[in-house]
Amino acid sequence: METIYIPISELRVGKVISEDIFANTQYPIIFKNTIITHEHLPVFFAFNISRVPIYKDGIEARSEIKETELIVPKEAIPSFKKIYDNSIEQFKKEFKNWEAGAKVDITKARKIILPLLEMVLEDRTIIFDLNEYSNPKDYLYHHCVATALISSVIAQKLGYDKGMTIQVAIGGLLADCGMAKVHPRIRDKKTTLTEQEFNEIYKHPIYSYNMVKDLTILKDTMKEAIFQHHERLNGSGYPKGEKIANISTFAQIIAVADVFHAMTCERVYRTKQSSFKVIEMINESEFGKFDIKVVRALIDIVADLPIGTIVELSNLEQGEVMFVNKFAPTRPLIKLCHSGEIFDLGKNRTFYISRIITDL
Repeated sequence: METIYIPISELRVGKVISEDIFANTQYPIIFKNTIITHEHLPVFFAFNISRVPIYKDGIEARSEIKETELIVPKEAIPSFKKIYDNSIEQFKKEFKNWEAGAKVDITKARKIILPLLEMVLEDRTIIFDLNEYSNPKDYLYHHCVATALISSVIAQKLGYDKGMTIQVAIGGLLADCGMAKVHPRIRDKKTTLTEQEFNEIYKHPIYSYNMVKDLTILKDTMKEAIFQHHERLNGSGYPKGEKIANISTFAQIIAVADVFHAMTCERVYRTKQSSFKVIEMINESEFGKFDIKVVRALIDIVADLPIGTIVELSNLEQGEVMFVNKFAPTRPLIKLCHSGEIFDLGKNRTFYISRIITDL
C-alpha cells in the first residue's frame, strides 16, 4: 500500500499510520498500523511533529489489515514515564556536552522539556511522582528536569500565560547547567564538602548565567532568574546575598521548585520525604526565605485533595479525606479506614500525610 505524508492540520481521525514514528526516541511514539484517534493529536503537537505517514487510501488500508492489528497498541501513546525517561537521557547527553565545553543549545532544551510540559500542565498531579523516578546516581539530571516541570506548574497556578510558563520551565531546566563547570570530584562527592569546595558549588549560578546570557530566545528576566535561583529573601542565599527587593519572582518560582524536589528525593546522604511534610517545612521552617505567594501556590497544588481521597499517614494508617481546612490544607480531617475514627492532622502534628493512594 502506498504511503503519503500529510500535515498534522490535515490529519483526520480514522486514518492509519503506515510507518513507525520516532521523535529522537529509542522506541516509536506511534506504531505502524495505528488508527488515529483524538488522543494521538496532542502527542504529535507535543513532539513538534508537523507531518505524518499514512496509507494513501485509508479505507482500503483498514480492510487489508488483520483485525488484531486494528486495535490501537497500548504503547501507541507513550506513557509519561517513557517520555520522561527519554528526556532524562537526552538531557544527560547535553550535560556531558556542556562538560566538554559545548554551548547550550536552546532548541534542544525546548525539545527535551516541551513534551513533558504539555502533559504536566494538563495533569498537575504528575509532579507528585517525580521523586519516585529519581535515583541518587543520576540525581542531578532528574533534578534539572523535575525543577523545570514543577516551576511550570507553579507559574501556571500563579496565572502566567503559556508563553511565559514555557520560559519559566526552560529557566528551571537550565538553572543548574553551570554544575557542568564544577569538577565532578566536588559535584559528586559523597562526604562532607570543605569550605573551598562549598565555595565552588556556590559559583554554579554564575556559571549557569554565563552559559545562557547570549541565548536570544531566552528572556532576560529568565536569565536573571537563573542567576538568582539560590538567593533568599532574607539575604541568606548566594551568589550575591541579595535581599527581597532585588530578587525576581521568577527566581523565587525556580527556587521553591528546586528546594521542593530536592527535599522530596532520595539523595546519597538523605532519604526522601513526603511532599506534604516538605511543603510544610518550606512554609514554616524556611519562612522568610521565599516569596509567600509562590509558596502558597505550591501548597494549593500539593494539598488540592478532594473529599474522599484515600491517603496514607506517616504511621502507615490509611484513611479518607473528610474535610480540608483552607488555613491548613496539608492537615485535613481523616477518617481512618480500619476503625472509622476521625483523625485531625491539625491537632496531631506528629503525623502527616506520607502519600496519596491511587492504586486501590
